[in-house]
Amino acid sequence: MPAVPPRLRRGAAVVFIPFLCLVAAISARAEQWPQFRGPTGQGQSSERGLPFEWSESRNVVWKTPVPGSGWSSPVVADGRIWLTAAVKERGGSLRVLAFDADSGREVVNTQVFKPRHSDPLNAKNTLASPTPIVDGNRVYVHFGADGTAALDTAGQVLWTIRLSYDSQHGNGGSPVLYRGLLIVSCDGSDEAFVAGVDVQTGKIRWKTPRRQPWDQAYTTPLVIRVGERDQVVSVGAYRAAAYDPDSGKELWRVSYADGFSNVPRPVFGHGLVYIATGFQQPTLLAVRPDGSGDVTKTHVAWTLRRSAPLTPSPLIVGDELYLVNDGGIATCLDAKTGSIHWQQRLGGNFSASPLFADGRIYFSSEEGVTTVIAPGKEFRRLAANTLDGATLASIAVSGGSLFIRSHSHLYRIAQK
Repeated sequence: MPAVPPRLRRGAAVVFIPFLCLVAAISARAEQWPQFRGPTGQGQSSERGLPFEWSESRNVVWKTPVPGSGWSSPVVADGRIWLTAAVKERGGSLRVLAFDADSGREVVNTQVFKPRHSDPLNAKNTLASPTPIVDGNRVYVHFGADGTAALDTAGQVLWTIRLSYDSQHGNGGSPVLYRGLLIVSCDGSDEAFVAGVDVQTGKIRWKTPRRQPWDQAYTTPLVIRVGERDQVVSVGAYRAAAYDPDSGKELWRVSYADGFSNVPRPVFGHGLVYIATGFQQPTLLAVRPDGSGDVTKTHVAWTLRRSAPLTPSPLIVGDELYLVNDGGIATCLDAKTGSIHWQQRLGGNFSASPLFADGRIYFSSEEGVTTVIAPGKEFRRLAANTLDGATLASIAVSGGSLFIRSHSHLYRIAQK
């Protein structure tokens, strides 16, 4: 059962249950958060009335334990929060979990695959790091080379497929949906490709190899609209490329000589795609996506060479682009020109991607501290909120609430 905050245990029938009735009413008209970084895939929410201050004893609607380990971010649809997890017992198990949004009660716990490795390949990673996607009565999950699957919302496995590639640090990037296709980036040292999988059958509809040289990357594609054409932008080692999402045909590519093990999902706005180039010296490129072929010399509008992220994705709010790098330096830039408005050290280390919701920006550190700031050309901190345990997953938003996954628990945070 989910843990009830200590101050609510006494008289819970008076305080907690009526509050859950209010939460249930809000849930009926809640914004869905169906994929990594929300409806747009870019970390932006239209929800209002969200909290910006909380702690273990304040504004916690419920806190429930999550079995196993995993850094997949929560997704929320139709009153359920979905996660994946890796459980070590009985030889290991890769599982799909769902929790009731009103109560925090676990309602689905299904084994989908047995892992090839019993332990994560990187101390910072898990065997369940990609985030699920929910679409109607289907849930799609990706465990890298361990397998990809579709389930119904009752937890019944509908199909599975294994996309084979050798990834040094395990799984990482999440899939994206497009018109009956589940599109995934698979970047290993032995093979690297982007694939479109039929959502009804689990069969590969198209598979486009990366150009050589290739290497490991852990990114999530982003579907964008440019003129009259849709594109799916996928960031890989040494170059990023846009593909026709129906056929997998490469449309354009941009190269960066020193860049692999990429993690951040690209974002799109102001006619520019913002791409993080990865290790060893991360930079951020702003690329115009209206070219064809190799656009490295023709379509890079500007480049940020200092304090670019290795792991957290960028965030666009209005005319500004916000970043936080892994070492905790936050940056606000002019999204059109790359001119820096401010840089501020937040403290801590960062893997989760930032969130814009209810007129505020939320940065969550690995140490469990979420720093909330006001957007703008001057830095203004509004709050710093601490929960127990590590936090590498990104925040989800729905029903006037924030859903936060720690290393051991799932929280629902809301104004009370």
